[in-house]
Amino acid sequence: MRSLYPEITPYAEHYLPVDDLHTLYIEESGHPQGLPVLFIHGGPGGGSSPQHRRFFNPERYRIIVFDQRGCGRSTPHACLERNTTQHLIADIESIRCHLEIKEWLLFGGSWGSTLALAYAQEHPEAVLGLILRGIFLCRDQDIQWFYQRGASAVFPDYWQDYLQVIPEEEREDLLQAYYQRLTSDNELARMAAAKAWSVWEGRCSTLQPNPDLAAHFAEPHVALAMARIEAHYFVHQAFLAPDQLLKNAARIRHLPCTLVHGRYDLVCPLEQAHALHQVMPDAELHIIRDAGHSAFEPGITDNLIRATDAFVAQRA
Repeated sequence: MRSLYPEITPYAEHYLPVDDLHTLYIEESGHPQGLPVLFIHGGPGGGSSPQHRRFFNPERYRIIVFDQRGCGRSTPHACLERNTTQHLIADIESIRCHLEIKEWLLFGGSWGSTLALAYAQEHPEAVLGLILRGIFLCRDQDIQWFYQRGASAVFPDYWQDYLQVIPEEEREDLLQAYYQRLTSDNELARMAAAKAWSVWEGRCSTLQPNPDLAAHFAEPHVALAMARIEAHYFVHQAFLAPDQLLKNAARIRHLPCTLVHGRYDLVCPLEQAHALHQVMPDAELHIIRDAGHSAFEPGITDNLIRATDAFVAQRA
C-alpha cells in the first residue's frame, strides 16, 4: 500500500494580490520543470497544509498549493466580502497566468473537488486531467444531509455537541442559525459557533476516530475561517446553479479523470461520486471499502498516490 511521499519544503512562495482586498498565498514544491499540478484544498475555508505537497512525486511534479480567499495564509482572514465560487475560479486562472502555466492537472477533495470541477468546466482548455476525492456536488440535498438531517442519525453523540450552541426554537434551519452567529459582532458567540461547526466536520471525517484531526479542526484560526466561509457559501447554494456540476459535465467528459471515494464517507456520501460517474462514464471510479472522507485514511491515500503516479507516467 502506497503512503505519502517524504516531507518537502517549497522552493518558491508567492503572495499574489487578486484585487484591492484579497491576497493569495501560493507555494511551489517539487521539480520546477515537472508536470504542473494544482492542489485545491477543501472547506471552503479549510486552508492548505505541508501534508498536501506529499501526494505527488517531487521528482516528476511541479506542485502548486494555495490558500483560497479568507483562509490559511491568504488575507484578510475569514473575510466573506468578494468571496464566491466565481471569485475562486478567477483566482485559479490568475495563479495559472502568474506562474506562466499553459495546462495543469487538478487535484482536489471534498470542496476541492467542487471547485476543481467548476474551474475545469469553465476553462477546459487549461486542464490536463482531474484527480478528485470525496466528491462534493454542493446540491441542496448534499448540504442538508450534513448540516440539518442525515449524518446526525449516524453520529447522534457528536450531533448533540453541534446542536448545543443553537436554541431549540432555531433548529429547524440550523444552517441559517449558524450563519447568523458566525457573521455576528458577538465574538464569543461567533467563536463558539465556529468551534462547534468545525469540530462536527472533523469528527465525522474518518472511519476510525481521529482525535488529532478533531483537535486541528478545533484550532481557533482554522475553525473561524472554515465555519464562516462554509456557512457563507452554503447559505448561498455555493454560488452554483442547481445541479450545475452534473449538467455541465459534458464540457470535461473528454478529460482523464479519476474519482476516489470512501464507501463510508458520511460527510459527502458515495452517491455523489456515483452521480458524477453516471455523467462522466469514462472516468475511473475507485470505491474504498474501508474509508470515510479524509484523504489521509490509508486506502484513500494509497489510491490517490497511485493515481498521481499513473498520470505522470502516462505523460512521460
